[in-house]
Amino acid sequence: MSRFDMPTLEQTAAVDAAIKTRHSLRAFLPTPVPRQTIEDILEVASHAPSGTNTQPWQVHVLTGAALQRIGGRIQAAYLDPEQNAAHKEEYAYYPTEWRSPYIDRRRKVGWDLYGLLGIAKTDKARMQHQHGRNFIFFDAPVGMFFTIDRVMQQGSWLDYGMFLQNIMVAARARGLHTCPQAAFTQFHRLIADELQLAPEQMLVCGMSLGYADPAAVENSLVTERAPVAEFTRFLED
Repeated sequence: MSRFDMPTLEQTAAVDAAIKTRHSLRAFLPTPVPRQTIEDILEVASHAPSGTNTQPWQVHVLTGAALQRIGGRIQAAYLDPEQNAAHKEEYAYYPTEWRSPYIDRRRKVGWDLYGLLGIAKTDKARMQHQHGRNFIFFDAPVGMFFTIDRVMQQGSWLDYGMFLQNIMVAARARGLHTCPQAAFTQFHRLIADELQLAPEQMLVCGMSLGYADPAAVENSLVTERAPVAEFTRFLED
């Protein structure tokens, strides 16, 4: 298919399905993902648009012993109160002042997930354990960290989001699932040490990649989406 061809109905449906069936999964099978598949996904994702073709993304792929070592170190730091307190995010992903409807959506997805897992609102220990699974990539066989050069500004972060979305959609097209994870940003210094990042490199986020565990109840979570009419204005005159 060339860039000027009209897609067939089947091609349109395939793209739509890849987008709509992308969900942030929180339980993966140990089934390995071939390196060639990972490279194919990243090659497709690299076609994301970026301002003046700057392509600000840098990707660090972890598998095997490296994945286990780094994930285990981060999870241990998270679970240790003293270490946890010593690690702070380098940038604010979320607002410092929450308001509706954003806080309502945030609370709903959190309690929906905990409800599926049978975690009560007062059960702080199980909440901590569940959140800690972020740092071992929810047992996925592939973990990725994404970094950006500190000289790049807000526009490049917008570009980065499109690159990350391309990865997730390309993964779905290959029967894989993902979970993009801002939770890792708290431990950016530890990650920088493990990856031996240059000082000018900044952590954007992490991502789990692998095959979904269909038996895991947390993977049945489907988040709601606002209807088009709620967030769109059409101006014609």
